[in-house]
Amino acid sequence: MNNFVTDLSARLDELRSQGQLRNFMAVEHQPGGDITVAGRRYLNLAGNDYLGLATDSALCAVFYGQQHNKNLLTSHGLGSTASRLMTGNTQVCALFEEELARFYQQEAALLFNSGYHLNVGLLPALSTKEDLILADKLCHASLIDGMRLSRAKVLRYPHLDYAAIERILARERERYRHVFLVSESIFSMDGDCADLVELVRLKEKWGAVLYLDEAHGVGIRGAGGRGLAEEQGVLKSIDLFIGTCGKAYGGVGAFVVAKRSVVDYLINTARPQIFSTGLPPVNVAWLHFVLKRLPRLAAERIRVAELSERLRQALRAEGLDTMGASNIVPVLIGDSSRTLAVAEEVRGQGYWVTAIRPPTVPQGTSRLRLSLNASMSWEMLAPLPRLIAQAMSKS
Repeated sequence: MNNFVTDLSARLDELRSQGQLRNFMAVEHQPGGDITVAGRRYLNLAGNDYLGLATDSALCAVFYGQQHNKNLLTSHGLGSTASRLMTGNTQVCALFEEELARFYQQEAALLFNSGYHLNVGLLPALSTKEDLILADKLCHASLIDGMRLSRAKVLRYPHLDYAAIERILARERERYRHVFLVSESIFSMDGDCADLVELVRLKEKWGAVLYLDEAHGVGIRGAGGRGLAEEQGVLKSIDLFIGTCGKAYGGVGAFVVAKRSVVDYLINTARPQIFSTGLPPVNVAWLHFVLKRLPRLAAERIRVAELSERLRQALRAEGLDTMGASNIVPVLIGDSSRTLAVAEEVRGQGYWVTAIRPPTVPQGTSRLRLSLNASMSWEMLAPLPRLIAQAMSKS
């Protein structure tokens, strides 16, 4: 045991020397989206509450003031009692899935405990050794782990390189029974968007199954908040539509929307679903509450988009390297230690920013990831580009 602990300590020292050591920090969330850390208040630029719903005290008061939600708390507390195949499939969970299916004009929906649970579970459940998974190189870690757990052949195409997909499928397609074409809609670290029209064309041409992770699209994109697939007009062409509830929904959980037979099969085969305790009813009630309001939040979606573009322009005006076309605005720095130093300097000015380092991003591409939400204003953000530029000049 002593040798084991010594070995782990040495590995931690190595991570520390590389500027890649991570630690938890206790955070208190404030109404309006700010956070308090160690007694100091910051503008939170590291969260994923894209519509500002989780910290909207007026909205939360409406939710908790509704009698049926009070009943859920008094009758169930915060537990669902078991996995959904046992006694954890509460009525509110079934209702939420029915509403999701109607919202997306699809046959069925299935709720999971988190996006990670879902992505780790779907590909191993649906694919076999006779299948091919073809995925964007910058897909999220949860998708990568799901691919690793599957028995299918896995190939990764260069980021957003649709010509590469065509070449790979021309060479490989006839060798496999099914091909799963896997992509995010908005990529979580670069903030850039997939060409979903082209992905749909490719999946139809080659007889593939299109698996789209809309974790960063649902709620914040599309006229009705259905995601980038709605915005690009291809919603009905997505075979496996994945959404998360831990971001724009301001809650917890994730869902897949698909044909009824797909959902029924996943109920019987997706291990994270089968072997996890169901989400507490009050959490699912919040998701249902938010879902009904998403179509009415178009003004918030527009405001976030305008703020994001204005911030990108201001960052570039300061000579900073940024990219993307979403409310995720990265500032590329490169070296991990330098990125940590810049983040610390900017935090000193009241902006909570996080240094994103390997293995989350490739070596040499460490960055600040600025995440904007509907509770922010330009007056809050205007000083930030200059502060980042000054911090980089010092590091």
